[in-house]
Amino acid sequence: MNNIPEVKLGLVSVSRSCFPIALSQRRRSAVAAAYGPGLYECPICVETEADAVKAVEDLKSHGVDALCVFLGNFGPETPETMIADLFPGPIMYTSAAEGDGDLIDGRGDAYCGMLNCSYNLGLRGRRAYIPPYPCGTAAEVAEQIRGFVPVATALVGLKGLKIFAFGPRPNDFLACNGPIKALYDLGVAIEEHSELDLLVAYKKHEGDPRIAAKAAEMAAELGGTNPYAGILPRLAQYELTLEDWMAEHLGASRYAAFANKCWPAFQTEFGFVPCYVNSRLTGRGIPVSCEVDIYGALSEYIGLCVSGAPVTLLDINNSVPRALYEARIRDRTGYALSDTFMGFHCGNTCSALLRDPHMGYQRIMKRDLEPDLPEPDITRGTMEGDIRAGEVTLFRLQSTADTRLRSYVAQGEVLDVPTGSFGSIGVIAVPEMGRFYRHVLIEGRFPHHAAVAFGRHGRAIFEVLRYLGVEEIGYNRPAGERYPGEDPFQ
Repeated sequence: MNNIPEVKLGLVSVSRSCFPIALSQRRRSAVAAAYGPGLYECPICVETEADAVKAVEDLKSHGVDALCVFLGNFGPETPETMIADLFPGPIMYTSAAEGDGDLIDGRGDAYCGMLNCSYNLGLRGRRAYIPPYPCGTAAEVAEQIRGFVPVATALVGLKGLKIFAFGPRPNDFLACNGPIKALYDLGVAIEEHSELDLLVAYKKHEGDPRIAAKAAEMAAELGGTNPYAGILPRLAQYELTLEDWMAEHLGASRYAAFANKCWPAFQTEFGFVPCYVNSRLTGRGIPVSCEVDIYGALSEYIGLCVSGAPVTLLDINNSVPRALYEARIRDRTGYALSDTFMGFHCGNTCSALLRDPHMGYQRIMKRDLEPDLPEPDITRGTMEGDIRAGEVTLFRLQSTADTRLRSYVAQGEVLDVPTGSFGSIGVIAVPEMGRFYRHVLIEGRFPHHAAVAFGRHGRAIFEVLRYLGVEEIGYNRPAGERYPGEDPFQ
């Protein structure tokens, strides 16, 4: 996972001159002690604008790239929010609860100060992460900062991200299309190339002396029963091509994701499907989205930063057959049939996330490209298996045609139910999925690809999206809470 930032956190306290500065300093040190290693405590307590400048210079000199501004007392409205102008990275604001002293000389009124702090941030047009209840004891504030870490990791990562796209998008998948201007608004770099550029780079790697070792690594992962071992040298050559492209083209960026075309000409010209390579890179923290889905790759990268673990990209694909629901789901869970669906892709999910992972071939493509061959050739190269059971978070960040960012987030789980199907696939349940499908995904005109993070990461992802200024964030509303546009008479 060397493709995501390792965020260095900083803590700076502020103090209004008519309150004891020692109160804010003492409370700041208590927070630092409660947090423990990994948090830099700035020694400058900000009372004036000059202090704000000095504090930010100190934080930068110590390599801090995400900051908590702590109101140890009421706080100076201009200097404390000026920090948001001066500090280049993600920033959060929170305040001290009373109770660590008397309520005469030991009262800080930071609860009140947060109101004016927020007002002044608005005047400056600055966004900041503010916890759900931005007031707490030292231990509670330390926990708030821990909650800020995955949010800050994603925000720092996006500022250093470059998405390599090899396209154009397949004609029948216009749904994955989206204007790239919104990427620039986010500070994300984009480098688009033709799939011919990728083919040229691939051919230059023919005979690369590293292929044998890479193929042996793949063989060890797949085990001795892989029926398609003959395809591994081609896949190894392709993986080396993408690794070298990333190293040579990263430029001023620090992190990378790919959005690559993978059909229909890919198979005939490269001689394989790239799914297994995509799965391996994603497992190492380098997301590779299918079908030149640029915003899919962007969403995957956010999920990677927030979770610190491999993610995947799945089609919100097909309904669960009623017979399977009746036999394996209805009496074992509280889910309705409409709460369930199957998430699928051809074979892009890393082996660590699959039960019985194995190499396969792209059955849908074989029907078109080599229907008469008894055994697949150019359609070999998928990573297949049922997705392991456990909690998941589905989400997507997407640009509309008029370059506005919109998103959705929903938490659910992969059920421990055999799918009886092919590809990287799992039976997924999301509370009230049927209504969410109709009134968020369809009504919001979202494409069929969803980024999937493994675990419950909705809160952090939601905060990342808010910090980025995404105004429309759909979610699966509970029963009884109506969506706008939902028929109240049904």
